[in-house]
Amino acid sequence: MSEAKGMIINMKIVVPIKQVPETSNVKMNPETGTMVREGVESIINPLDLYAIETAIRLKEKFGGQVIVISMGPDKALEAIKEAIAMGCDDGILLSDRKFAGSDTWATSYVIANGIKQIGDFDLVICGERATDGDTAQVGPGIASFLDLPLSTFTSEILSLNDGKIKVRRLVEGGYEEIELELPAALTVVKEISDPRLPTLRGKLKAKKMEIPVWGPQNINADEENLGLKGSPTRVVKIFTPKVTREGEKIIVKDEKTLNEAVDKIMDYLIKKEFI
Repeated sequence: MSEAKGMIINMKIVVPIKQVPETSNVKMNPETGTMVREGVESIINPLDLYAIETAIRLKEKFGGQVIVISMGPDKALEAIKEAIAMGCDDGILLSDRKFAGSDTWATSYVIANGIKQIGDFDLVICGERATDGDTAQVGPGIASFLDLPLSTFTSEILSLNDGKIKVRRLVEGGYEEIELELPAALTVVKEISDPRLPTLRGKLKAKKMEIPVWGPQNINADEENLGLKGSPTRVVKIFTPKVTREGEKIIVKDEKTLNEAVDKIMDYLIKKEFI
């Protein structure tokens, strides 16, 4: 990053993204408690698209470079190339069997170590959460491992100059404006932007690109912190909840049965002390 008269130019922005199953295709392995990803149609996590769009807009305004980074199997290269087709400049895949089964802590650790290998950067922009895990923990986890100031649920970037970023973020009951020293991390919500579609030129560029694949040795990761072995949390049991409530159906055919139905409902509400 460099500055001219207080204005930031030539930013380096890193966007962690995740490839997730389409919502209707989510399947879990009941033995390991992990998601089944093989043979399942996958897409870029929809909420990561807002992070990608935010980063590209900052690049268009201030210049610089947007790098996407993802942890997953080789299939996740598709998500990285789609992000490049949208306008990102480069991508990195973190992939190794030793990463398999990572919880949010171990995932944050791996991605943060990957970002460290990228070198100096100005911003890390994450989606609010992933639609498969729905925890919203990885973005803050990355910020913690990188020791970065963090704004979660960011809805607008208000200013960016003098080595600082000012943002508006969603809080319970309204909004809050905060200022962070760069480098910093953001998690963003839908309100911040409208994601663009990949372009034909972008698709051609992405098709030709060779995406580097990094394993534990490339990111100086401690193998004790990887995968199921390095995950401090476990999914103990997975089951489909059963609805056990019993209900009574009242069929109304005429005015008489209508009155009877009303009386039954009123008796029920009184019995349950709702009225």
